Amino acid sequence: MLNDQELLRYSRQILLQHVDIDGQLRLKESRVLIVGLGGLGSPVALYLAAAGIGELHLADFDTVDLTNLQRQIVHDTDSVGLSKVDSAIRRLTAINPQIQLIAHRTALDEDSLAAAVAGVDLVLDCSDNFSTREAVNAACVAARKPLVSGAAIRLEGQLSVFDPRRPESPCYHCLYGHGSEAELTCSEAGVLGPLVGLVGSLQALEALKLLVGFGEPLVGRLLLIDALGTRFRELRVKRDPGCSVCGSSHA
Repeated sequence: MLNDQELLRYSRQILLQHVDIDGQLRLKESRVLIVGLGGLGSPVALYLAAAGIGELHLADFDTVDLTNLQRQIVHDTDSVGLSKVDSAIRRLTAINPQIQLIAHRTALDEDSLAAAVAGVDLVLDCSDNFSTREAVNAACVAARKPLVSGAAIRLEGQLSVFDPRRPESPCYHCLYGHGSEAELTCSEAGVLGPLVGLVGSLQALEALKLLVGFGEPLVGRLLLIDALGTRFRELRVKRDPGCSVCGSSHA
């Protein structure tokens, strides 16, 4: 049940007919894994903690650098040199001491990633490299856990939801295949803080919709964001029957 403090803290969410007390209870009972506590993971972690997710699993092996602070808003100047997980725990605990925070401070290998994904209800990929995204996707497909995937670089962002519980849903590999050898990072190409804030906020929104069970999630759709022209475009994405990760021969 929700106690009096929780009823007050989450009252503006509970007022929404799509959430109500039953939906807030679902959030309280939910376990969510956030992979990456950088530009995308920062707003994701802040909003999900504030929304009352019962258990947040935080995965990042990096430490806070001064160059992170322009966009990674869960961290602050006093966090420079600290583990990103520890920095985030300090901030999230201050925002909402009623939730549980589970730390993953080291890089997740295949086995530990599989265990981490199996132990939650939903995963948010907020990482910044293709190999991690591929590994997270494979783990989510194997465990049949929904994945909210976001990315941003320069002045462009994208977002989609992959839900292996739905037979029509593609997976990340259906969309991107083996990626690009010329993949750039934010440290090489740059990125604006508000853009990753926007993508991360939308990831948090999709997560709340999936966990509570309202609205239409971005399953089978890829949202493309052009920050330069403030334009949004949506592409339909179909499942690839021959996909080496989620195809029928691998299901």
